[in-house]
Amino acid sequence: MPRPWPRSLAGQMALLVALALFAAQAINLALILRDRAAFRLAQATRPAAVRIADSLDRETAGRPLRPDRGRVRAMATSPITPAMQSRDDLAAELVTQLAEQNVPQRRVQVSIARIEQLRPHFSRARTHAHGEVIVIAVQQPAGRWLVMTAPWSRGDARLFWRLLAQTLILYVVVLLPVLWVARRISRPLRELATAARDYTPGSSAEPLPLHGPPDVQDVTAAFNALRLRVGAMLDEKDRMLGAIGHDLRTPLAALRVRIESVEDEQDRARMADTIGEMNRTLDDILSLARLGRPSEPATEVDVVALVDAVVEDFRDLGADVRFDDDARVTMRLRPSLTRRAVRNLIENAVKYGGTAEVRIVPQPAAVAITVADHGPGIPAERLEDVFDPFTRLESSRNRDTGGIGLGLALARAIVREARGDITLANRAEGGLEARILLPR
Repeated sequence: MPRPWPRSLAGQMALLVALALFAAQAINLALILRDRAAFRLAQATRPAAVRIADSLDRETAGRPLRPDRGRVRAMATSPITPAMQSRDDLAAELVTQLAEQNVPQRRVQVSIARIEQLRPHFSRARTHAHGEVIVIAVQQPAGRWLVMTAPWSRGDARLFWRLLAQTLILYVVVLLPVLWVARRISRPLRELATAARDYTPGSSAEPLPLHGPPDVQDVTAAFNALRLRVGAMLDEKDRMLGAIGHDLRTPLAALRVRIESVEDEQDRARMADTIGEMNRTLDDILSLARLGRPSEPATEVDVVALVDAVVEDFRDLGADVRFDDDARVTMRLRPSLTRRAVRNLIENAVKYGGTAEVRIVPQPAAVAITVADHGPGIPAERLEDVFDPFTRLESSRNRDTGGIGLGLALARAIVREARGDITLANRAEGGLEARILLPR
């Protein structure tokens, strides 16, 4: 399951900032609610304590409290019932406020009730919009109850919606600049990643423009410089390989001339084969080293005609190679390199299987070239190993049982340079099938 996490730099920065803003606003809301709860406790109890103390003072002055009228009423029993919502926190705060006003009490009860629950004594009590009041009952030492009511506001909905609107405004004010900055940073980084993926040795691509923040510009400039250094190193490598090839072919050519003076025809033939094998090995090594910077341009090629020409070369040498001609298939390839890859596969099939069966299978998005033989095959666990340079299943290094292990490595390197691939598979009826898949 993919994780719900943005992959882009801009998305990750925006998400982190959004989470940070959300956490900050949540902490802010918790602090505000705590302070507001403390303020509401004081707001509900302090005026009540002052009003009760003032009523007792007026009663001492000759204005007795009555049970049926007045802000503070004197009753024989408490009007608070178990059906009402008890608020012990308000009661505890009220005890503190009454002590500050020097009002003696035996017991204090505070509850939240609807006006219907207080009838008939407080049918005209002031209520909040949702019809709830706070009921305060203070029992004096003599047993009489002092009762009063006040409006009670239950919710903090307005505060919540105000903070939500503030959070949304913060998101707009903060996230939009963050997204702009992140995109300004990520755009040159995406261009740099694309240039690195598309980089081909020897290509004459223009240097990437330097834009974005200074740190990103430094990375782009370093990539441009690195590309120049890599190109210079590859040019030097090509010059060195050319010199090595020339220096090695010159004594091989001299040896080829000298063996003509050998009188024994069998010895002379063996020497010529050895020199030819050395030349082919040298060609394979140089070709493998130069791949990635091919000098041959890609052209429109008839794949069927190309493969047929390779097959005919083997038939001229007396090899048993069968080819099923198909309709014309045209692709853009480097013909010499592709011909060499097909030749290496057919040569392996003839060498180890005695025969080779070549087919071309056109597909909607690619063209498959298969070369099958009737040889012993390859152990399944070694099918990939044989593509490594200088790897052979037969370790004697006898050239009669195989080359030096560059044929398949060179073939795969050529095909992958054309954005294709080579795979090997053992056939159910025996033998091995090599498959070149070239994208159209």
